[in-house]
Amino acid sequence: MVSKVFLSILLSLNFLETIVGETRALNERELKLVKGYSLDSLLNFTELATEYGYASEQHTVTTEDDYILTMFRITRGKNCHGPIRKPPVLLMHGLLMSSDSWMDSGPKAGLAYLISDLCYDLWVPNVRGNYYSKKHVKLDPAKDYEFWDFSAIEIAYYDIPASIDYILKHTMSDKINYIGFSQGGGTFLMMNSERPEYHDKIRVGILLEPATRLTYTRSQLFRFLLDYYQANLPYLYQIGIYEALPQGGIVQEIAAFLCKNYVIADTVCRYFLSLIDSFHPGSIKTETIRVLMGHFPAGTSVKNMAYYGQALNADMFQKFDYGRSRNLQMYGTAQPPPFNLSAVTVPVVVIHGRNDFLTSPADVDWVSSNLPNVLENYYVVDPLSNHFDVTYSQFTTRFILPKIMEYLEKFSQYRDIYWDFYFP
Repeated sequence: MVSKVFLSILLSLNFLETIVGETRALNERELKLVKGYSLDSLLNFTELATEYGYASEQHTVTTEDDYILTMFRITRGKNCHGPIRKPPVLLMHGLLMSSDSWMDSGPKAGLAYLISDLCYDLWVPNVRGNYYSKKHVKLDPAKDYEFWDFSAIEIAYYDIPASIDYILKHTMSDKINYIGFSQGGGTFLMMNSERPEYHDKIRVGILLEPATRLTYTRSQLFRFLLDYYQANLPYLYQIGIYEALPQGGIVQEIAAFLCKNYVIADTVCRYFLSLIDSFHPGSIKTETIRVLMGHFPAGTSVKNMAYYGQALNADMFQKFDYGRSRNLQMYGTAQPPPFNLSAVTVPVVVIHGRNDFLTSPADVDWVSSNLPNVLENYYVVDPLSNHFDVTYSQFTTRFILPKIMEYLEKFSQYRDIYWDFYFP
């Protein structure tokens, strides 16, 4: 009960986001360092890559509906000493996260570092609405509510295809390998259901704790958060609140301020993370908690949060529920139609943990059983493995990376002088 009251207070502070505005200017970094913030919590993707000796690039992607997205690339890992493998790998973040989440646990555990160290050409996108992708050709996110009229469905239909096409064009490849976490896994399935032309552009999809229906979500705090946005969506729109939990906003700033302290990070902040997901002693280092709170939450739309609230009460993986009247206009049916999972013919590997309280094993097993081309539905060996472990655990190399390596190896080749001869 106390945790719900605390969360309600933080959510009410979300109303002040329009006053707070964008993320604080970079010239405040020095002041924050003096106040005890972790340096890594204040660095962006390219700065983190540079700090640890990784060569990175920043790219701009424009979607079919004119959203301007930021995508990063690590061209060669620090510990890659051989030829670069082909095809490129796309690594997609989860809900309320950004590309930074793949680096927050440091070069010995962050998947962005580890996969590039295996000599893969790694691309790390950011979907619309997080702090890297808050631009549009015509719309101003600070003034135009239309900018925020999106959910995971638009991310799937526009953002991921645009990112894939950009990578293929830039690298002159014909396919990619896709790794998606949580929302990044669910949107992969949406895209392949709605846009089957992308089947031929993907060799394998590796889905880490994919978020589809959330019927059996066990986290009460997560349910409370999503129910809040679903129940209050019309009211939030009436008072001009369209953005949810942005980086640089009240909620994120409070979390970063409190968790910069090592003792508080190791106790209060760790406990709060376990309330959202589940308790896994020793998995996430205290320093990682200090760092991740500088980048999380990264922001999304209120509508997207409401969409996941709807998923809590659905027994299918379905489209946005606008209500009976508008559903009839949008879909021709009173109820939102389910995604056609049988149409997802891309080879898929599903990796998940038994102790995940957000995307529960029951829901992940359900979606796996409805896909026609699942190569493996793999449970992490550690029985306490949970949702946040994918991005933040210090044990990534032990429990998650080997399975990722196995399937990337099967669907990749070295890009050497013999490549074009054998694989024209």
